[in-house]
Amino acid sequence: METMLGEIELFPFTFVPRGWLLCNGQLLSIAQNQALYSLLRNSYGGDGRTTFALPNLLGTEPIPNTKFYIAIQGFYPTQG
Repeated sequence: METMLGEIELFPFTFVPRGWLLCNGQLLSIAQNQALYSLLRNSYGGDGRTTFALPNLLGTEPIPNTKFYIAIQGFYPTQG
């Protein structure tokens, strides 16, 4: 199954998988992540002009030693 851009998954990895970022509230450049920004906008922070933030899900993991990651690569979701 192909990953959808913006999909959030829980992984038990001690590293960030390729094509994913940790959901830790970090700021990203809109110019470098236009497709993801079009989905998230500045719902989680950022100035909405040059930056936007990923959701911060640290501390909400239901299983010890796991982390939430968001897909920064994948197919763009369309309305069905």
